Amino acid sequence: MISKLMISKFLIGKFARVTTAVVFGLSLSLSLFALAQADPAAAATPNAPSAAAAKATGTKVGTINIEQAIFASNEGRRDFDTLSKKFEPKQNELKGLADEIDSFKKQLNAQQDKLNEESRDKLVKQIEVKQKSFDRATQDAQEDFQSQQGEIGNKILTRMAPLIVKYAGENGYGMILDTSQQWPRGPVIWYGPAVDITQPIVEAFNVQSGVPAPAPGSVAPRPVRPATSKPAAPATKLPATTPPKQ
Repeated sequence: MISKLMISKFLIGKFARVTTAVVFGLSLSLSLFALAQADPAAAATPNAPSAAAAKATGTKVGTINIEQAIFASNEGRRDFDTLSKKFEPKQNELKGLADEIDSFKKQLNAQQDKLNEESRDKLVKQIEVKQKSFDRATQDAQEDFQSQQGEIGNKILTRMAPLIVKYAGENGYGMILDTSQQWPRGPVIWYGPAVDITQPIVEAFNVQSGVPAPAPGSVAPRPVRPATSKPAAPATKLPATTPPKQ
Protein backbone atom coordinates (compact mmCIF):
# COMPACT_ATOMS: atom_id res chain seq x y z
CA MET A 1 0.00 0.00 0.00
CA ILE A 2 1.29 3.44 -0.86
CA SER A 3 2.13 5.45 2.24
CA LYS A 4 1.75 9.12 3.02
CA LEU A 5 5.54 9.31 3.22
CA MET A 6 5.88 8.03 -0.35
CA ILE A 7 3.44 10.65 -1.63
CA SER A 8 5.21 13.29 0.44
CA LYS A 9 8.54 12.43 -1.17
CA PHE A 10 6.90 12.52 -4.59
CA LEU A 11 4.88 15.69 -4.15
CA ILE A 12 6.36 18.10 -1.64
CA GLY A 13 9.18 16.62 0.47
CA LYS A 14 11.05 18.93 2.84
CA PHE A 15 13.24 20.80 0.38
CA ALA A 16 13.40 22.03 -3.19
CA ARG A 17 12.32 19.71 -5.92
CA VAL A 18 13.81 21.90 -8.59
CA THR A 19 13.70 20.31 -12.03
CA THR A 20 16.42 20.85 -14.61
CA ALA A 21 14.28 23.49 -16.30
CA VAL A 22 13.81 25.42 -13.06
CA VAL A 23 17.50 25.20 -12.20
CA PHE A 24 18.33 26.56 -15.65
CA GLY A 25 15.82 29.34 -15.16
CA LEU A 26 17.35 30.30 -11.81
CA SER A 27 20.87 30.19 -13.24
CA LEU A 28 19.80 32.28 -16.21
CA SER A 29 18.16 34.81 -13.89
CA LEU A 30 21.37 34.99 -11.86
CA SER A 31 23.40 35.63 -15.02
CA LEU A 32 21.09 38.44 -16.09
CA PHE A 33 21.19 40.07 -12.66
CA ALA A 34 24.95 39.73 -12.53
CA LEU A 35 25.23 41.43 -15.91
CA ALA A 36 22.87 44.17 -14.83
CA GLN A 37 24.95 44.80 -11.70
CA ALA A 38 28.20 44.85 -13.66
CA ASP A 39 26.91 47.07 -16.43
CA PRO A 40 23.16 47.77 -16.86
CA ALA A 41 23.65 48.96 -20.42
CA ALA A 42 25.71 45.94 -21.40
CA ALA A 43 23.01 43.55 -20.18
CA ALA A 44 20.78 44.67 -23.03
CA THR A 45 23.36 44.22 -25.79
CA PRO A 46 24.26 41.11 -27.84
CA ASN A 47 27.83 41.24 -26.50
CA ALA A 48 26.72 41.49 -22.87
CA PRO A 49 28.68 38.42 -21.60
CA SER A 50 31.99 39.65 -23.04
CA ALA A 51 31.32 43.17 -21.80
CA ALA A 52 30.68 41.93 -18.29
CA ALA A 53 33.75 39.69 -18.42
CA ALA A 54 35.89 42.65 -19.39
CA LYS A 55 34.86 44.42 -16.19
CA ALA A 56 35.78 41.44 -13.97
CA THR A 57 39.11 42.18 -12.27
CA GLY A 58 39.40 39.09 -10.04
CA THR A 59 41.30 35.97 -11.02
CA LYS A 60 39.82 33.34 -8.67
CA VAL A 61 37.12 30.86 -9.65
CA GLY A 62 34.42 30.18 -7.07
CA THR A 63 31.35 27.98 -6.78
CA ILE A 64 27.90 28.37 -5.29
CA ASN A 65 25.00 25.96 -4.96
CA ILE A 66 22.13 28.23 -5.98
CA GLU A 67 19.44 25.79 -4.82
CA GLN A 68 21.02 25.44 -1.41
CA ALA A 69 21.65 29.16 -1.03
CA ILE A 70 18.02 29.98 -1.81
CA PHE A 71 16.24 27.34 0.22
CA ALA A 72 18.70 27.17 3.12
CA SER A 73 18.26 30.89 3.75
CA ASN A 74 15.90 31.86 6.55
CA GLU A 75 13.44 33.33 4.07
CA GLY A 76 13.63 30.29 1.79
CA ARG A 77 13.05 27.87 4.66
CA ARG A 78 10.12 29.92 5.93
CA ASP A 79 8.45 30.25 2.53
CA PHE A 80 9.06 26.63 1.56
CA ASP A 81 7.59 25.41 4.83
CA THR A 82 4.52 27.58 4.17
CA LEU A 83 4.21 26.08 0.70
CA SER A 84 4.52 22.55 2.07
CA LYS A 85 1.71 23.19 4.57
CA LYS A 86 -0.42 24.66 1.79
CA PHE A 87 -0.19 21.39 -0.13
CA GLU A 88 -0.94 19.10 2.82
CA PRO A 89 -4.69 18.88 1.95
CA LYS A 90 -3.80 17.80 -1.58
CA GLN A 91 -1.31 15.29 -0.20
CA ASN A 92 -4.04 13.81 2.02
CA GLU A 93 -6.44 13.73 -0.92
CA LEU A 94 -3.94 11.77 -3.03
CA LYS A 95 -3.29 9.43 -0.12
CA GLY A 96 -7.01 8.69 0.14
CA LEU A 97 -7.30 8.02 -3.58
CA ALA A 98 -4.25 5.75 -3.52
CA ASP A 99 -5.68 3.77 -0.59
CA GLU A 100 -8.95 3.36 -2.48
CA ILE A 101 -7.14 1.98 -5.52
CA ASP A 102 -5.17 -0.42 -3.36
CA SER A 103 -8.41 -1.62 -1.77
CA PHE A 104 -9.97 -2.36 -5.16
CA LYS A 105 -6.84 -4.21 -6.30
CA LYS A 106 -6.83 -6.35 -3.18
CA GLN A 107 -10.48 -7.11 -3.73
CA LEU A 108 -9.75 -8.21 -7.28
CA ASN A 109 -6.83 -10.38 -6.21
CA ALA A 110 -8.93 -12.09 -3.56
CA GLN A 111 -12.11 -12.61 -5.59
CA GLN A 112 -11.21 -12.78 -9.27
CA ASP A 113 -11.48 -16.59 -9.34
CA LYS A 114 -14.99 -16.34 -7.87
CA LEU A 115 -16.25 -13.45 -9.97
CA ASN A 116 -18.01 -13.95 -13.26
CA GLU A 117 -16.60 -12.20 -16.32
CA GLU A 118 -19.02 -9.26 -16.12
CA SER A 119 -18.26 -8.54 -12.46
CA ARG A 120 -14.54 -8.90 -12.98
CA ASP A 121 -14.53 -6.55 -15.96
CA LYS A 122 -16.56 -4.01 -13.99
CA LEU A 123 -14.06 -4.07 -11.12
CA VAL A 124 -11.12 -3.78 -13.52
CA LYS A 125 -12.78 -0.77 -15.16
CA GLN A 126 -13.21 0.91 -11.78
CA ILE A 127 -9.51 0.43 -11.09
CA GLU A 128 -8.57 1.86 -14.47
CA VAL A 129 -10.72 4.95 -13.99
CA LYS A 130 -9.44 5.62 -10.48
CA GLN A 131 -5.82 4.99 -11.53
CA LYS A 132 -6.12 7.54 -14.34
CA SER A 133 -7.66 10.03 -11.92
CA PHE A 134 -4.81 9.45 -9.46
CA ASP A 135 -2.14 9.86 -12.15
CA ARG A 136 -3.71 13.06 -13.47
CA ALA A 137 -4.22 14.59 -10.02
CA THR A 138 -0.68 13.72 -8.94
CA GLN A 139 0.88 15.22 -12.06
CA ASP A 140 -1.20 18.40 -11.76
CA ALA A 141 -0.31 18.77 -8.08
CA GLN A 142 3.39 18.25 -8.73
CA GLU A 143 3.43 20.78 -11.58
CA ASP A 144 1.55 23.31 -9.45
CA PHE A 145 3.92 22.76 -6.53
CA GLN A 146 7.04 23.10 -8.68
CA SER A 147 5.65 26.24 -10.31
CA GLN A 148 5.04 27.92 -6.95
CA GLN A 149 8.39 26.69 -5.70
CA GLY A 150 10.05 28.27 -8.73
CA GLU A 151 8.31 31.56 -7.93
CA ILE A 152 9.74 31.46 -4.41
CA GLY A 153 13.21 30.72 -5.75
CA ASN A 154 13.15 33.48 -8.34
CA LYS A 155 11.78 36.01 -5.85
CA ILE A 156 14.67 35.31 -3.49
CA LEU A 157 17.24 35.17 -6.28
CA THR A 158 16.37 38.65 -7.55
CA ARG A 159 17.61 40.01 -4.21
CA MET A 160 20.39 37.49 -3.65
CA ALA A 161 22.11 37.91 -7.04
CA PRO A 162 23.50 41.40 -6.30
CA LEU A 163 25.00 40.05 -3.07
CA ILE A 164 26.78 37.31 -5.04
CA VAL A 165 28.20 39.83 -7.49
CA LYS A 166 29.27 42.14 -4.64
CA TYR A 167 30.92 39.29 -2.70
CA ALA A 168 32.74 38.06 -5.80
CA GLY A 169 34.09 41.51 -6.58
CA GLU A 170 35.24 42.17 -3.03
CA ASN A 171 37.00 38.81 -2.73
CA GLY A 172 38.83 38.63 -6.04
CA TYR A 173 36.59 36.21 -7.93
CA GLY A 174 36.49 36.50 -11.69
CA MET A 175 33.99 33.66 -12.17
CA ILE A 176 31.34 31.93 -10.06
CA LEU A 177 29.97 28.53 -11.17
CA ASP A 178 26.68 27.00 -10.06
CA THR A 179 26.97 23.51 -8.54
CA SER A 180 23.25 22.85 -8.07
CA GLN A 181 23.47 20.13 -10.70
CA GLN A 182 26.19 17.50 -10.44
CA TRP A 183 28.37 16.75 -13.44
CA PRO A 184 27.64 15.78 -16.22
CA ARG A 185 24.31 17.62 -15.88
CA GLY A 186 26.18 20.57 -14.39
CA PRO A 187 29.39 22.29 -15.52
CA VAL A 188 31.59 21.46 -12.51
CA ILE A 189 33.42 18.10 -12.34
CA TRP A 190 35.05 18.70 -8.95
CA TYR A 191 35.60 21.52 -6.48
CA GLY A 192 36.96 21.93 -2.98
CA PRO A 193 35.18 23.62 -0.05
CA ALA A 194 37.70 26.46 -0.07
CA VAL A 195 36.21 27.92 -3.27
CA ASP A 196 32.53 27.50 -2.31
CA ILE A 197 30.80 30.75 -1.32
CA THR A 198 27.34 29.33 -0.60
CA GLN A 199 27.42 29.77 3.18
CA PRO A 200 28.77 33.34 3.16
CA ILE A 201 26.06 34.32 0.68
CA VAL A 202 23.35 32.69 2.82
CA GLU A 203 24.61 34.54 5.89
CA ALA A 204 24.75 37.86 4.04
CA PHE A 205 21.26 37.37 2.64
CA ASN A 206 19.86 36.49 6.08
CA VAL A 207 21.20 39.79 7.40
CA GLN A 208 19.78 41.70 4.44
CA SER A 209 16.33 40.05 4.55
CA GLY A 210 15.90 40.40 8.30
CA VAL A 211 13.96 37.13 8.44
CA PRO A 212 14.66 35.38 11.76
CA ALA A 213 16.19 31.91 11.85
CA PRO A 214 13.81 28.91 12.20
CA ALA A 215 13.07 27.64 15.67
CA PRO A 216 15.90 25.67 17.35
CA GLY A 217 15.81 22.00 16.51
CA SER A 218 14.29 22.45 13.06
CA VAL A 219 16.11 20.64 10.28
CA ALA A 220 17.24 22.42 7.15
CA PRO A 221 15.64 20.83 4.07
CA ARG A 222 17.69 18.78 1.60
CA PRO A 223 17.39 18.73 -2.19
CA VAL A 224 15.02 15.99 -3.31
CA ARG A 225 14.46 15.18 -6.95
CA PRO A 226 11.04 14.17 -8.26
CA ALA A 227 10.32 10.46 -7.95
CA THR A 228 7.50 8.33 -9.28
CA SER A 229 5.09 6.79 -6.79
CA LYS A 230 1.96 4.91 -7.75
CA PRO A 231 -0.38 2.54 -5.97
CA ALA A 232 1.07 -0.93 -5.64
CA ALA A 233 0.24 -3.36 -8.42
CA PRO A 234 -1.85 -6.40 -7.53
CA ALA A 235 -0.04 -9.63 -6.72
CA THR A 236 -2.01 -11.38 -9.45
CA LYS A 237 -2.02 -9.88 -12.91
CA LEU A 238 -5.27 -8.38 -14.08
CA PRO A 239 -7.00 -9.89 -17.10
CA ALA A 240 -4.95 -9.27 -20.23
CA THR A 241 -7.99 -8.10 -22.18
CA THR A 242 -8.54 -4.98 -20.04
CA PRO A 243 -5.35 -4.14 -18.16
CA PRO A 244 -5.42 -1.18 -15.79
CA LYS A 245 -2.93 1.60 -16.33
CA GLN A 246 0.06 1.21 -14.04
